[in-house]
Amino acid sequence: MRQEPVLTVLAVVAACLAVPALAETPAAPGRPALLKAARELMEKARYCALVTNAGDGYPQARAIDAFAPEADMTVWIATNPATRKVAEVKKDPRVTLYYYEPGGPGYVTLQGKATVVADRAEKAKRWKEDWAAFYKDENRGEDYVLIRVTPVRLEIVSYAHGLLNDPASWRPLTVDFPFRNGNVVNAHGAGPS
Repeated sequence: MRQEPVLTVLAVVAACLAVPALAETPAAPGRPALLKAARELMEKARYCALVTNAGDGYPQARAIDAFAPEADMTVWIATNPATRKVAEVKKDPRVTLYYYEPGGPGYVTLQGKATVVADRAEKAKRWKEDWAAFYKDENRGEDYVLIRVTPVRLEIVSYAHGLLNDPASWRPLTVDFPFRNGNVVNAHGAGPS
């Protein structure tokens, strides 16, 4: 029995498997499409996790009811000034917001710089009636402050929007935000990172 034809077939099959697919890789969606999808997912998720850097060196996560992101993706959070999150933000302003939407499924991770804001005019703009039981004088009292999260980087995976992570590295699509508040970050826009 001659083995040459079998070996030839096996060599051809092995060569075909070793050659990467020649189909074009679709271009990553542009920044506006990623931000639109991220905003939709964030609003649909309703609640998110705020992760701060705790004094003991461990990340501290908690569920929060943030306001919808603004046009520039700034996110506002209301809280009591006596909370750990306020103390942690004052010590280290680097935070992460994590939104998960199981229906898509999908998630958005927003890394940013947090600032505690007690300005009466800002507090007056941001209030949810659902919170009346938690604050003595609604958004006018001393027990109500805001945390403004200015975005530095956003990551998104959303099956509902067709925005998937890199199949090899599992890295999500990202948007880096340009120069803000004295912080220079890469402003290349979108794509796997």
